[in-house]
Amino acid sequence: MTLTGPSRDVSTAAKRDVLISGASISGPALAYWLHRSGCAVTVVEKAGALRDGGYPIDIRGTATEVVRRMGILPRLRDAHIDSRRCTFLDADGSTVASLHPRAVAGGVEGQDLEVRRGDLAATLYALVRDDVEFLFGDSIDTLDQSGQGVDVTFHSGRQRTFDLVVGADGMHSTTRDSLFGPEEQFHRYLGYCFALFTMPNTFGLSRELVLWNTPGKAAALYAVGDNEELHAFLNFHRPQPPFAVLRNPDAQRDLVATAFAGAGWEVPGMVDAMRDADDLFFDTAGQIRMPHWSSGRVTLVGDAAYAPSFLTGQGSSLALAGAYVLANALATHRNHTAAFAAYERDMRGFAAMNQALVDNGAATLFPTTARALERRNTMLRDLVTMPSAPARPAHSALTLPDFAPAP
Repeated sequence: MTLTGPSRDVSTAAKRDVLISGASISGPALAYWLHRSGCAVTVVEKAGALRDGGYPIDIRGTATEVVRRMGILPRLRDAHIDSRRCTFLDADGSTVASLHPRAVAGGVEGQDLEVRRGDLAATLYALVRDDVEFLFGDSIDTLDQSGQGVDVTFHSGRQRTFDLVVGADGMHSTTRDSLFGPEEQFHRYLGYCFALFTMPNTFGLSRELVLWNTPGKAAALYAVGDNEELHAFLNFHRPQPPFAVLRNPDAQRDLVATAFAGAGWEVPGMVDAMRDADDLFFDTAGQIRMPHWSSGRVTLVGDAAYAPSFLTGQGSSLALAGAYVLANALATHRNHTAAFAAYERDMRGFAAMNQALVDNGAATLFPTTARALERRNTMLRDLVTMPSAPARPAHSALTLPDFAPAP
């Protein structure tokens, strides 16, 4: 798919007032491109401040070109984690294989990036904070499209009218729920639950990932630098999604602890650390698949519309590319219906291709049976003994023409 840049005649776009719900990745990226094309942009974020921390994320393919054109590629290169080793362990903690991360995930050195999620969010925010209105500690309560715009009532009680509203509020989007119905209609569960949190680095790890597996369970410790903190990850197979615990942190902790009861290696200590963690993030591995991303003057971008799941490693890249494509469509088409149709036409195939990575083996790092685990371990051992293969991109990229400057 080839992405076309917006029309150079974007003077009419300057009249648009756009509200974006969500200040993580796709929201601020979209705000940048919309402001550049002449829109007045407001971003509302339910958190009281910008969210820092978070597990490391990848910026690959088309997204690398998007951040280059935003002028933030040098800063993100400075923040690149540059992991040097990925060690796989058996049930008893013995080493199965130790490889360079690119041997496992693909990618080309000097092109693909891995950064802390908080570093990317902070970089995007710094880029737009002087040009875009941010409303922290607030959220959308109701949307009314009966008039010539979208009448928005915020949780704080304030009321405003916008020409367009964009839901960039993640996989569990409340914007999507209010327009299209409950998430369960669009959620494709992939059979895993996971917990992320930080814990002390008492293992002497540095710029490396250590991953322990038994069938249906995985535990990982990730040192993104030489500091005293580790990112911990507990992932387990579960046939049905536990929707009942998604808003109950105590129930989440109990579910994870039960799943890993009796596990070896350092897992008992990790479970104890999870119990005490104040930054626990629990979720299911799933995707959002929708027949349409827009309704009237409201549309969705990023995970809210087409979450690919962490198994693909493409969530942030899709968010950045989707923000570009949507801004392109709005700058090219004054009519929002035509713009949203163009956005879906240009983005849907790319989103579907990345979501399909799960069907093409992206979940092989987390086998659910002893036989599948042995196949994966054999593959890893073969990678250690094979000659170095030529560098390859981790995922397909799209060709981006220049983004036209605002007049």
